[in-house]
Amino acid sequence: MNPLYLLTLAQALAACGSIMVVLLGGILGVKLAPSPALATLAPALAIVGMAGMTIPAALAMQRWGRRPVLVAAALFAAVAACLAALGVARESFPLLCLGCMGVGMHNAFVQQYRFAATEWVPPDDAGRAVSIIMLGTLAAAFLSREAALVSENWWPGHVHAGSFLALAGLFLLAAAVLLALPHREPTCSAATDAPVRSVRELWAQPTLRLAVLGSMVAWVTMSFIMTATPVSMNSVDGYSFLETTAVIQAHLLGMYVPALFSAHVLRWLGLRRMMLAGCALMAACIGIAGSGHHTVLHYWWALVLLGVGWNWLFVASTTLLTSSYQPAERFRVQALNEFATFGAQGASSLFAAMVLFATGWEYLNLLMLPLLGLMVVMVLRTSLGPTEAAGAAASTPTGAK
Repeated sequence: MNPLYLLTLAQALAACGSIMVVLLGGILGVKLAPSPALATLAPALAIVGMAGMTIPAALAMQRWGRRPVLVAAALFAAVAACLAALGVARESFPLLCLGCMGVGMHNAFVQQYRFAATEWVPPDDAGRAVSIIMLGTLAAAFLSREAALVSENWWPGHVHAGSFLALAGLFLLAAAVLLALPHREPTCSAATDAPVRSVRELWAQPTLRLAVLGSMVAWVTMSFIMTATPVSMNSVDGYSFLETTAVIQAHLLGMYVPALFSAHVLRWLGLRRMMLAGCALMAACIGIAGSGHHTVLHYWWALVLLGVGWNWLFVASTTLLTSSYQPAERFRVQALNEFATFGAQGASSLFAAMVLFATGWEYLNLLMLPLLGLMVVMVLRTSLGPTEAAGAAASTPTGAK
């Protein structure tokens, strides 16, 4: 099977981890945490774990190759999911947090799937490859919710412990799929004898700085609001688990359904306008969420717009990033981007519940407006050169993977 489609299938299975942690982490945290302010600690630690593993993940794949490292990471995630299940069964908040953190550490490797995909396609197909990989997460949005609901009572007397056992099974399936990847690395992987610029030289590129900032703003804004949503809906406003998960699922669909046409939007709008459109959609989310209304419909529309805005900003930023480095530099730049992005995301998620209970849902959303404003200013001030053309994906330099 084509490696791109194998990675997409593995993404559909492995991405269930981060989604299920978001669906269940905050709700279980309200029951198990010693303080309501710590309710979102488990999903926040998952993001911290992901951030902490971004550089080791890139270095491990540079040393041993993508296939063996990705398989080992999926097996590790299965063990972490079992630990989270044990935490729920024993009503141990520390164990739950530890298991969720392990699932998050695995997600640092899952985030590398999109970079691996661009290495198996021609340079002018980078945007399409990223979009196809994201379709795997679209499938995960359905699969994770159904798996969580079907398996929630697998461990009698301990609701949702079985959900993490089901997640462990999904990780094992992902490992089996990844084993089918070709043993040989893509041709660009052999290009390690080319001159490698220092991090300072790489960071001197305005396009790289903009790409990293775009990825950071997309993930921080999305995660800060999304992490607080289940707690706000279920624990503050009293909506049912089904209503809460339906909103989160709609949000995930908003994040990944646009992957069906994101490559076409990128070619039509160009990188600059696609980034600005993503910021505008996330600002619209904040406008709805900050209106003071707490109906399910308001949550639904806000989270859907948040998801679509995230998709457009993230796809454009990832495509721009792939034009800023040579083959021998790819692991260095990817590690830099992932660490900055998910480090910032983890920090924001740690404070989501604290801000929610201290200020309320409306002000929590409004706090993201200055960040979006900064992004807009940077997009307008940065010259993107030839990559700004409507055929942005097609103009990616040869060897930019």
